[in-house]
Amino acid sequence: MRPKAAEIIERARSEGRSLVLEPEAKQILQAYGVPVTNEAVCGSPDEAVMVAQRIGYPVAMKVVSPQVVHKTEFKAVCLNVPNDKDVVEIYRSFEQEAMRANFDLSGVLVSEMVTGQEMIIGSTKDPQFGNLIMLGMGGIAVQVYKDVSYRLAPVTELDVKEMLSEIKGAKLLYGFRGRERANIHALVRALIAVSNMLMELDDIVEMDLNPIFVSSQGVKVADARILLS
Repeated sequence: MRPKAAEIIERARSEGRSLVLEPEAKQILQAYGVPVTNEAVCGSPDEAVMVAQRIGYPVAMKVVSPQVVHKTEFKAVCLNVPNDKDVVEIYRSFEQEAMRANFDLSGVLVSEMVTGQEMIIGSTKDPQFGNLIMLGMGGIAVQVYKDVSYRLAPVTELDVKEMLSEIKGAKLLYGFRGRERANIHALVRALIAVSNMLMELDDIVEMDLNPIFVSSQGVKVADARILLS
């Protein structure tokens, strides 16, 4: 187990959490070589402004809370935030939402905005067969079309390419009708890295990386959720 991943999992355990917070989940992914968005957790509006200026506008802002598993169920995500004034206002609105909905606000995640084709990587742990990995079209598309493919971990490069061939929407990654051709090799590497991570971290029982943005430049995980046993 990578030291950073072990530290994060131990901290969650010591705090009685099965949910690994988004910034923690991304640190675990980074420890295994999975690219994630440039971001930082902020504890005040002023800090959020400084981080946003460093990253460059527009930015995304998200609530960080152990009680908020699905951010869309709360007013917990704002995308394409354009300037300092809006960063402050949104930070204050998150504080108000935390009071209204009675959840602990651990901080606000300020993140770069990324573009590309939205994909999803997920996993569940079967008691008999082990880690089942999912790859599919991401964003809300996964809920509407369920255009996904599954394999048991560990996966190989051949497995990932076969998974892509089973996903109808994957045509969009290959320059369909003038679209930008995505870096397929980077996506393959990312999925293999996730597979290796799951094989090593037996504590993970469920994972949801959605969306992952795949472009000609590579792959970046924009949102991540990990649940521990």
